[in-house]
Amino acid sequence: MGKTVGIDLGTTNSVVAVMEGGEPIVIPNAEGSRLTPSVVAFTKTGERLVGVTAKRQAILNPERTISSIKRHMGTDYKVTIDGKSYTPEEISAMILQKLKADAEAYLGETVDQAVITVPAYFNDAQRTATKHAGEIAGLKVLRIINEPTAASLAYGLDKKGNETILVWDLGGGTFDVSILEVGDGVFEVKSTSGDTHLGGDDWDQRIQDWICDEFKAQQGIDLRNDRQAMQRVREAAEKAKIELSSMVQTTINLPYITADASGPKHLDMTLTRAKMEELTRDLLERCIGPFKRAIEDAKISESDIDEIILVGGATRMPMVQELVKKL
Repeated sequence: MGKTVGIDLGTTNSVVAVMEGGEPIVIPNAEGSRLTPSVVAFTKTGERLVGVTAKRQAILNPERTISSIKRHMGTDYKVTIDGKSYTPEEISAMILQKLKADAEAYLGETVDQAVITVPAYFNDAQRTATKHAGEIAGLKVLRIINEPTAASLAYGLDKKGNETILVWDLGGGTFDVSILEVGDGVFEVKSTSGDTHLGGDDWDQRIQDWICDEFKAQQGIDLRNDRQAMQRVREAAEKAKIELSSMVQTTINLPYITADASGPKHLDMTLTRAKMEELTRDLLERCIGPFKRAIEDAKISESDIDEIILVGGATRMPMVQELVKKL
């Protein structure tokens, strides 16, 4: 009998955790990180890459890299690479297989059962597809749990009596806002709304565009035409965004980013939190509509909400936290 794990199979990143002594422990992957990018790639030689290794070569090898497959779960969409077709379940299973293997290496024992979370709005086909992906990966899927319910459980809100909970989940690729009612340890999803194409990746993209525009203005070279350079710019943009959650300014320094006839060019610029907020103000405003819709659909008012849970890496940005406070 092997171990059972809990898996957050995300659009952009995935996480695996295990219960140890009654406490959930997030398991670091083989690369030492708690987050595994939900990216699968095939190299020119046919080798399969999953996670950070796949993400690191995504811009250099876009034709053979698959990301955000979760958006296609439960549909008959197929991905064809080098003449072979893959279903969304098969691609998701490759991500789950890596999470399973990394968990086994960490725990030193077999992992053969899992609980996997899905968005509250997933229909039967999408839930069945998720379960099927787990089975392909060699996992017996004990339960499919709604993500906002899992978040509420993580905060122990099932033990607090009757409450109305708002879960604000801004991840890498998607934004979900859900309203739940809890009573006697039972959760009921009252409403769910969101934007399936809004997340931290959009903030990265804005910073990436700004870096390219600035560099073009300084050096007259458009880095967008250079895949190798763009891979580094993309990683620097994400790093800058993360740093600006705890600092008011950050330095973006990419030596030897490109070269022209006069020799190598270095990229060195400073981005302030204020500038980033200005570049992404409209993205933040796109969070307001779904929030209001969720409240309307649940037939409650803002004052009825007892608890707010912020989920997803993008909610660490001060601008997002300030918006939630304001609303």
